[in-house]
Amino acid sequence: MKSFDYVRPETADAAHEAAGRFIAGGTNLIDLMKLQVETPEKLVDINRLDLRGISTEGDGLKIGALVSNSELAADLRIRTDYPLLSRALLSGATQQLRNKATTGGNFLQRTRCPYFYEPHQACNKRTPGEGCSAQGGVTRMLAVLGTSEHCLAAHPSDMAVAMRALDAKIAVTRADGTTERLALDDFYLLPGDRPDRETVLEPGDLITAVHLPAPAAGRQTYRKVRDRSSYAFALVSVAARIAMEDGKISDAALAFGGLAPRPWRDGAVEEILIGEAPSEALFGKAADRLLAEAKGAGGNDFKIPLTRRTLIAVLNDLTGESA
Repeated sequence: MKSFDYVRPETADAAHEAAGRFIAGGTNLIDLMKLQVETPEKLVDINRLDLRGISTEGDGLKIGALVSNSELAADLRIRTDYPLLSRALLSGATQQLRNKATTGGNFLQRTRCPYFYEPHQACNKRTPGEGCSAQGGVTRMLAVLGTSEHCLAAHPSDMAVAMRALDAKIAVTRADGTTERLALDDFYLLPGDRPDRETVLEPGDLITAVHLPAPAAGRQTYRKVRDRSSYAFALVSVAARIAMEDGKISDAALAFGGLAPRPWRDGAVEEILIGEAPSEALFGKAADRLLAEAKGAGGNDFKIPLTRRTLIAVLNDLTGESA
């Protein structure tokens, strides 16, 4: 690990003035620094900032950026009204890591693409313009939707997938002091020709909170398919909420992990379901729409049929249809 400066500001203004790389739990960043994939010259520890706590906000919740994954998963309001979020959090990492990992930091996890983690391999995400060794390489964990010729990396977070299905918004304080709330589709960027740009954040921008809307009607679940039953990243995951009325689907929210460079949600898939009676034919049609532009790269081709089966199984479960 290369040497770096370290500061612990007491206020958000001081954190911005410190002009360095923010760190909270450090569960991903420290690993990247050890491998010299990332080499920040200054770390700004934000753990002394007033960014903790889970509070009621209107009919929804405000979650501080420094709330740990363990605290969030265990909160009774989350378990009762947003259970798919609790399930997603508990499916990720170890208890020790969840105790350190923060809500804000979870959104900023870097990909687990093996070429990104190996400095001797070409990676446009790590070094723009260098090339993408994943093209024609080992692709088992990589994306099949939203990729480009410059990058095949998949986003690793479970929590962010759940947040996408729940229509969460991320509160950001910009370096100039202005604030805004961003939907996840506006927060994350697709790789295009700049895979190194993963979000709209600029240097000095700070995630301060996450806002969840009022709980929506319906049954919820988070299903994660992985190589082993714990401590593994998703091959495919589905965060889903389905509401039924008079034997038909009245509302639906579906987000997917392991498939794309960001938590993936396609409104057209939900539109196919809403207003229709559950059936295998309907669920197959929804899967067709979701995967219409999916493209494997050899080692990850299996993700396409696996996603179809996982989505159909989740829809069967939530609508009361037999699997």
